[in-house]
Amino acid sequence: MFSIGDRIVYPMHGAGIIEAIEEKQILGELREYYILRIPVGDMKIMIPCDSTDCVGVREIIDKRQLRVVEIALRGDSTEMSGNWNRRYRDNMDKLKTGDLKCVCEVVRNLMRADRVKKLSSGEKKMLMNAKQILISELILVSSRDETDLVTFIEKLVHGENI
Repeated sequence: MFSIGDRIVYPMHGAGIIEAIEEKQILGELREYYILRIPVGDMKIMIPCDSTDCVGVREIIDKRQLRVVEIALRGDSTEMSGNWNRRYRDNMDKLKTGDLKCVCEVVRNLMRADRVKKLSSGEKKMLMNAKQILISELILVSSRDETDLVTFIEKLVHGENI
């Protein structure tokens, strides 16, 4: 169980801070919910407290693990299917895990693919979502702002010095 003030990651939405724990009745069912504020886009999300394990909610990484992000973003691109539907599904499955290394892979591979051949609108949207997920966690870990982190990610993915 998490507490108010904890910094957690909610897969497919990103990292945020638990602002409250509230009991709400939704669709006739009374449950406790974490009220999570995500810094990117200033979004608030309600997460049922009793389903955090099954949806993959986890604590954010610590500063020592930022090196894993750098290595993943600089790493070699992984082979992606030539079939758009399969590639989309594979990337979506990676994002759903909530694992930061998988999120970095999706960001890296799609950013590099976009340089070679422009992404479809669906993949562009996926890339924007993956970047938001990554940036929301990095903001909470590093205390850097969104603009700085966008540049940081781009330089790592494209092999530039930071």
